[in-house]
Amino acid sequence: MLPQHITPTPSLCPYPVHETTVMIACRVMIITMAKSQKVPIPLSLPCAKPRERRGKDTLFFFFFFSFREKEKMLGIFSSSVMSPPEELVVAGSRTPSPKTTAGKLLNRFVESKPLAVSMQVGEHVQLAYTHHNQSPWYPRSFAVKDEIFCLFEGALDNLGSLRQQYGLAKSATEVILVIEAYKALRDRAPYPANRVVCHLSGNFAFIVFDKSTSTLFVASDQDGKVPLYWGITADGYVAFADDADLLKGSCGKSLASFPQGCFYSTAVGGLRCYENPKNKITAVPAEEEEIWGAFFKVEGSAAVLAATE
Repeated sequence: MLPQHITPTPSLCPYPVHETTVMIACRVMIITMAKSQKVPIPLSLPCAKPRERRGKDTLFFFFFFSFREKEKMLGIFSSSVMSPPEELVVAGSRTPSPKTTAGKLLNRFVESKPLAVSMQVGEHVQLAYTHHNQSPWYPRSFAVKDEIFCLFEGALDNLGSLRQQYGLAKSATEVILVIEAYKALRDRAPYPANRVVCHLSGNFAFIVFDKSTSTLFVASDQDGKVPLYWGITADGYVAFADDADLLKGSCGKSLASFPQGCFYSTAVGGLRCYENPKNKITAVPAEEEEIWGAFFKVEGSAAVLAATE
């Protein structure tokens, strides 16, 4: 046990951290400790690592605890940014079910996720994410640059070559890369929107909101390894999240798995397959026992089912 006047406080961890492992660093600083006083230090704690003595009065200890935790993200957009997809509206009206407002959805996310961060972007956008396992200097799940906000989950296999392509530093993370790719799309118009995602290799899902143009861009990888869902809340907001159960409580049957290998862009006016952007995407009603009201099918391919694992 630590003495009552000694309180562990969060400390920035300067070590590289694996994306699925949380490293929580706690620093215990004992100040003005006289030579005659003896304060017990719990060296038996898991992975306790004593640090050097800084003079005679101060002692630092770092404790690292590792556990598994996936990052989570949530994006909520009013109809001023994105019109609710007709397919999800129809799915919800076909089988009415309880819903809650966007505000309650955001509160539920924040209250149920440790270390959750939420923010209001203008009047019409709310973003939230968790950041358990990330370096504070090189965040991987959220970034904002030039009024472009991005939530990212997953990992890119070709991040190194993409850094070179976009002229980024070796320290640039996936979320920064996605922002740069989006800027290339925006600034080189009429640059094909599917080019932003077709050269990304790996498992990913991301949400980009450009506040300067009120443009939304959302995408999922070709295999759906990182699950992404979208739905409509009781007050007509469109919500994106990687947690189906979270959205289910607020969207009812106006809920579907975001189709893998596809992107949604308000700039191009809807949902597209990025390998075959001209192929039509249709919504197919889900079975009554499914938690969502529909799933999406890309013309000329197998049905895109919800990722449940």
